[in-house]
Amino acid sequence: MTQMEIAQKGTSSEEMKRVAEYEDVDVEVIQQRLAYGKAVLPKNKLHKIEKPMIVGEGFTVKVNANIGTSQAFFSLEEEKEKARVAIEYGADSLMVLSTWGDLKEIRKAIIDLSAVPVGSVPIYDSAMKSYQLKKNVVDFSEKDFLNMVISHAEDGIDFMTIHAGITKKVLEHVKNSGRILKVVSRGGAIIAGWMIKNNKENPFYEYFDELLDIAKDYDITLSLGDGMRPGTVLDASDVQQFEELFVMRELVEKAREKGVQVMLEGPGHIPLNEVELNVKLMKKIGEDAPIFLLGPLPTDRAMGYDHIACAIGGALAGYYGADFLCYVTPSEHISLPTIEDVREGVIASKIAAAIADLARGNRKAWWLEKQMALSRKNFNWEEMFKLSLGKDLARKKYKERPYLHEGCSMCGPFCAIKIVEEFF
Repeated sequence: MTQMEIAQKGTSSEEMKRVAEYEDVDVEVIQQRLAYGKAVLPKNKLHKIEKPMIVGEGFTVKVNANIGTSQAFFSLEEEKEKARVAIEYGADSLMVLSTWGDLKEIRKAIIDLSAVPVGSVPIYDSAMKSYQLKKNVVDFSEKDFLNMVISHAEDGIDFMTIHAGITKKVLEHVKNSGRILKVVSRGGAIIAGWMIKNNKENPFYEYFDELLDIAKDYDITLSLGDGMRPGTVLDASDVQQFEELFVMRELVEKAREKGVQVMLEGPGHIPLNEVELNVKLMKKIGEDAPIFLLGPLPTDRAMGYDHIACAIGGALAGYYGADFLCYVTPSEHISLPTIEDVREGVIASKIAAAIADLARGNRKAWWLEKQMALSRKNFNWEEMFKLSLGKDLARKKYKERPYLHEGCSMCGPFCAIKIVEEFF
């Protein structure tokens, strides 16, 4: 049975009990949200996870870290280190998005070392296979699509991005649309190119029932990819984006009927004033399925600092109901991220998630803030570093310009906390 089906029977899996403890809620709350599809617990039956996560309504906002090779840079050891660093700094999940090297070897290595759920995009494998055979990246069959999904499932992947919402009807409007950037989703572009070249329906949409059978067998959570997401704030909230969303609603209903866990992926580039609209519309159209957002990025002009723009958009999106934030690194739109980029990206998105959790009134988030306030009052530096989302940098800054007495080198003897304590 899938986690959803277990919950529908009124029973609890070991993973449900563990996430209930982490979220500080009764396990019955976990059961209820999973049973109705308002939350997902990604866990392939073949993957042993030390730190499972619950994503959805009423739970802490989660953060995903993307890693993976490219043709320009591919090192398995570097990707493994990126995975370790991402998890160390609080990533709740990883996605392996490699497009070069031995993809299966890389995927298996990350799954084996990961204490958190691991996601993937199977369509990348099909495209790379075609490229290696000196074919066009869209030269593969419908059977190749499903075979890659099975291969990822057998490797232990917990959740998969499947671009099933790009139908022929949706695609008809793209060519003559006013979009500046027609398609920026890599997986979405591969699917669209295949559909145009072969003049056929999206195989993920056409064979969605078969896809659900595979997902159910392994209890894979389907993440419905947003192939029509805007790649610039000027293209946000347009017809193509919302047409795909309505197709996703149909797919959400089919998945739930089958007992398969499902969530929706959301747009990347959105002006700040449209974040609320997008999140609430996704929740409404998607029948309260969990939302997995890339960013979002409220400006296109933060190159080199896109992780900061992402944190701003992510905090607001989380407040309005987004459940799962996909990080962005300082290398977004520029290059393959380094290990340091991964660290910075995770920290930025964890800050956004923490801000959103507070604004949503999450009990655990407020308790953590109270511990930080008390630590500051008591000048308990080690506890402050422990509670900080950027612990290493905080400790480094403190030691670089030390103060020999209680307090820090910013205020010295004129510390407001110390002065006030003498009179109150």
